[in-house]
Amino acid sequence: MKLKTLTFRVFRNLRQIKSYFRYLNKYILTVIIVCLIVRLLPYFAPIHSQDIAQQQLAMQFTDRHGLPLGTILTHDQEHTSIVPLNQVSQQFINAILAAEDGNFYAHGALDLKAIVRAIKDAVEQKKIISGASTITMQLARMLDNSPRTLSGKLHEVWLSWRLTAGMNKNEILAAYINRLPMGGNIYGVEAAAQIYFSTSASDLNLAQASLLAAIPNNPNYFNPYQHWERLKQRQNYVLNQMIKDGYISSSEAERIYKEKVVFQSRKQGIVAAPHFLFWLAKQSTSTRKQGEELESLTIQTTINRPLQEFVEAQVQQVIASLADNNVHDAAAVVIDNYSGEVLAYVGSPDYFNDVKLGRNDGVQALRQPGSTLKPFLYELALEKGVIKPNSILADVPSHYAIPGAKLYSPRDYTNSFLGPVRVRVALANSLNVPAVKVLEKVGVQTFLNRLHELGFTHLNQSAEFYGLGLTLGSGEVSLWELARAYLTMARLGKSTPLVTRLNHSPVSSPQFPVPNPINWQLIIDMLSDRYARATAFGVDSVLNLPFPVAVKTGTSSNYRDTWTVGFTTDYTVATWVGNFNGELMRQVSGVTGAAPLWNRIMLHLHENQPPADFAPPKGLVQLPICANTGLKPTPDCSSVVQEYFSLEDKLAYENSTDFHLSPVYDQWLAKQPQANFSSDELRILSPRNGDLFLLSPSAEGQQKLKFKVAGNSHQSIEWWLNGKKLSAQSNTQSDNEIFWQLRPGNWTLEARSGKTHQQIKFQVEVGTIQPTRQGFSVANPTISPHSGN
Repeated sequence: MKLKTLTFRVFRNLRQIKSYFRYLNKYILTVIIVCLIVRLLPYFAPIHSQDIAQQQLAMQFTDRHGLPLGTILTHDQEHTSIVPLNQVSQQFINAILAAEDGNFYAHGALDLKAIVRAIKDAVEQKKIISGASTITMQLARMLDNSPRTLSGKLHEVWLSWRLTAGMNKNEILAAYINRLPMGGNIYGVEAAAQIYFSTSASDLNLAQASLLAAIPNNPNYFNPYQHWERLKQRQNYVLNQMIKDGYISSSEAERIYKEKVVFQSRKQGIVAAPHFLFWLAKQSTSTRKQGEELESLTIQTTINRPLQEFVEAQVQQVIASLADNNVHDAAAVVIDNYSGEVLAYVGSPDYFNDVKLGRNDGVQALRQPGSTLKPFLYELALEKGVIKPNSILADVPSHYAIPGAKLYSPRDYTNSFLGPVRVRVALANSLNVPAVKVLEKVGVQTFLNRLHELGFTHLNQSAEFYGLGLTLGSGEVSLWELARAYLTMARLGKSTPLVTRLNHSPVSSPQFPVPNPINWQLIIDMLSDRYARATAFGVDSVLNLPFPVAVKTGTSSNYRDTWTVGFTTDYTVATWVGNFNGELMRQVSGVTGAAPLWNRIMLHLHENQPPADFAPPKGLVQLPICANTGLKPTPDCSSVVQEYFSLEDKLAYENSTDFHLSPVYDQWLAKQPQANFSSDELRILSPRNGDLFLLSPSAEGQQKLKFKVAGNSHQSIEWWLNGKKLSAQSNTQSDNEIFWQLRPGNWTLEARSGKTHQQIKFQVEVGTIQPTRQGFSVANPTISPHSGN
């Protein structure tokens, strides 16, 4: 019985074991099938070499005469050059294989032996000792930088299998070495060879190759410019791996390790115009058609390399001279007026100085332009008939109410006002108040539309956003846009594209209907008039050259940016001086910041041959005018100048009447020590008609009121109060003003000078009421009614 039971149990256990093995076999088979499916799936979605082809191949740039400028390709500001595998030194191929994946040609996407070894080392040492990434896996990581997590690692393996399914070993290796991170923003062996050694990847020797192969493991840590000793230690590792893999002998490795290798300065990769080359490469890439591949090519630019190097040197010298004024950055552009070709382009003092933000491109950067837009406003105002060349503009304190903001009160950096000024003087001296008044008449939207037509594409806000400050630089523009707009001015309103490549169709330039060229000629005549700008800049400033030149400066708010843009008949030069980080400069304006740089470049351009004179405005005649009135001079005019008139305006000139200042000048006149206008006009400035003054009872007999008149230069003044002539007072300040002791009453004040006179009325009351309107004031012992309002 017991035997029977035991036998039954044995058979039952055997059946269970057999069932277990049948289940285990099915499970193993399922796992095998799943693994096979997973492993075969990449062959249904292979990645071929054309799928990951780098579209940017090396661009070699030369200047207009064929002199080399540099070989680069930029993608997100990265140096990348592509080279076929058969054009790479075998020494470098051996070195990179030994350093990164010695069994590359022997395994698939994964190196199972390396994985087992890495796991074993990690278990024994309780930390990760060595990695197991193959070159194929590293390429997968370059293509899709997944996070260093389990899921990220699995994704990396999946991409590696897809790469292996669609590419052979040489294709994978070529894609890998052309993407290697080689320090900073340098990628690929060709770019590294060019920049570090000024040679091609095909000409790398063993010492150079082993050093370059040491960098990709940790490009920042092994940066050759900053961590040379670390790099040498890594090179020693690479050489030892090459010995291990049979590429070199021990004695050869020892000799190579001791060999002196000189890394070239980063500048050696680019001879000149680095900002221009990167900008041009980016433009070339962005204009490439979708799917179109770039071939390796040589691009002949419009740059004149000797001129470019001169401008680069001048930028550095000017910045050095302004160091004590906290000035660190500058930029410049030089353009040929006839062809529109860019001859020089400097974006910063030193592109390769990362600490000082050298890669910032001051030519393309957006900054506030200060007063450099004013010439375009005045040209538009002439075109619209808002002003004429002999118009008189008011440079007096002015205030504008802006909804939701403080009162807008434009003023110049001198905080002084010139009163009535000619258009020529207002523009040449860059006066702010007259420009704002002209813009108010022209209209902000109209002016903004014209600036868009001129190519200022970055002024993309509404007219309400910029407001009346648009003419003073409330928007942001680039030096490139300014240079192009001034080139249009130099060409009398005819826009032309800026040309950067020879034998290549230029990018189209903004077009607009060409206004009357006479208006542009008038603006050029004003900007080239050294005497017109003498008030602000003097006759012998750096803006004045020994040949005809039209020039305009600009200074942004708080002295963050200074500009000088100008042209002769041959060249247009635009310069900017400031700080990329936005720091304020100290005691620097357009004429002391950017102008010296502009001056040096202009003198250099014309040192062998002076430019031709600017053509005078066609069809206009010059007539004498009184500088203060803009009209035909009278015998009393103290300053006579010449100004242009159209034939239609000549008749009005001949019949011009006496000049009378409008009330807008009253406040300004009241602060002038002596008026210098026509003797035919007499005006009481203080008090004003209708003024009411409060006489304090406690100060009776001590309060006095100043009577002041303007408009008389040669004759004495008689003062009459309520029909009685006042005698000269002992405390008279000048012939044009006296003081009168306040007395209550209604008063009629009259000023007489020869045959001219003016009469106003005012009141004086006793009481303690508070002022309620302008002109109503508690009189101090000596008071002008406008000084305390």
